[in-house]
Amino acid sequence: MTGRIITARHGRPDLSRDLRITAKEYGNWWSQYDASGLHPDERPPESLIALAARAQTVLSSTLPRAIETASQATAGTREVPTDPIYVEAALPPPPVPFLKLRPGTWGVVSRSFWFLGYAPDGVENHFQTWGRVRKIADRLQGHAENGDVLLCAHGYLNWMIDRQLLKSGWKRIDRDGGNRHWSWRVYEPPKTAGAAAANAAAE
Repeated sequence: MTGRIITARHGRPDLSRDLRITAKEYGNWWSQYDASGLHPDERPPESLIALAARAQTVLSSTLPRAIETASQATAGTREVPTDPIYVEAALPPPPVPFLKLRPGTWGVVSRSFWFLGYAPDGVENHFQTWGRVRKIADRLQGHAENGDVLLCAHGYLNWMIDRQLLKSGWKRIDRDGGNRHWSWRVYEPPKTAGAAAANAAAE
């Protein structure tokens, strides 16, 4: 019986957002963000720990904040394979000179530029990321054939995965935390034609 797919966003990283920086400085800040692990005070919610305990497979992106999230969710009791296919969608610093904003605001500006097609040489663009997301969805569905699978990844990437799974017929049956740190979503597989017919006959 096919299991569920669960996607979780990482916990809060150990990097301050309480500063104002230029777009160029935001690029440096984002590099530090990718290199940082979780803040020492971060702990996963009990709901995520319970989901991880039921999962036959737990996966993570290769970024420290996701790896530590998976480790905390599983209490460090199991091996968690990592893969760069699960890293966050690109956030290239936008071509906006002089202006100083907080990192969170730059994230919104950067995502908007990227969504509209801005991607410097060597940066994965919006359409390329959708191609990667389709591969991720296929991979998660393959893992789900063996039971529940939990992916510890990133906010915008998880939103893109959400769109792809729903398009593929999976149903989002539960969620917690919106898109905030430690948020998660649970999906159940599409009903097969045989299962649908059996349910109809039983009614």
